[in-house]
Amino acid sequence: MRSKDPSLMEDISGFVGEYYRTRHASPTVRTIAEALAISKSTAHNYLVEMADRGMLSYREGTVADLPKITKTQTGFFSAPLVGSIRCGDPESEEEEVEMYVSLPEALFGKGEFYLLRAVGDSMTDAGIAEGDLVLIKRQTGCVRGDVVVALDQNGENTLKVYGGINTKTRKAVLRYANELSYPGKTIEVPELTVTGVAKYVIKAL
Repeated sequence: MRSKDPSLMEDISGFVGEYYRTRHASPTVRTIAEALAISKSTAHNYLVEMADRGMLSYREGTVADLPKITKTQTGFFSAPLVGSIRCGDPESEEEEVEMYVSLPEALFGKGEFYLLRAVGDSMTDAGIAEGDLVLIKRQTGCVRGDVVVALDQNGENTLKVYGGINTKTRKAVLRYANELSYPGKTIEVPELTVTGVAKYVIKAL
């Protein structure tokens, strides 16, 4: 039998752990195979080997529990709170650090993050209300449906849902997410400039 690739084991372990943390359920063998672009049989063989090594528990085709993956992580990162961003018409904002907030990697993951305070009501359908703290991951890429920090044609910041490219105008669409107050309202920009993607919302109950 061929020896197993340690890096692929790490990839499987990381995917299973992240899947469990975000969905509170274990992925199927098919899901693992599709996510890592491997065959179902390869995924199965690796899961069996990983179970034999005590990396996880795999029985009857299911990752049953994750003792080595879901254990408490002790890592924290400091996310700067850099002010507010309009959830409405774009508005220029000076980026100024108000404070640093310590957040656990076990809950929020790893990456370069910062916090913004939401202003306005155009993102309420996305679960973002005025005064909420929005955790942004610094990145320039996004996919349709992401809540993004983007620039309009005047270089002004706004928090909107990326709606893809308008096939008629060939412009990028930034959608409001409050159909009651702003039915069908969008902003179109000739060139999409994204500086971050919203990952979490922190709010008081």
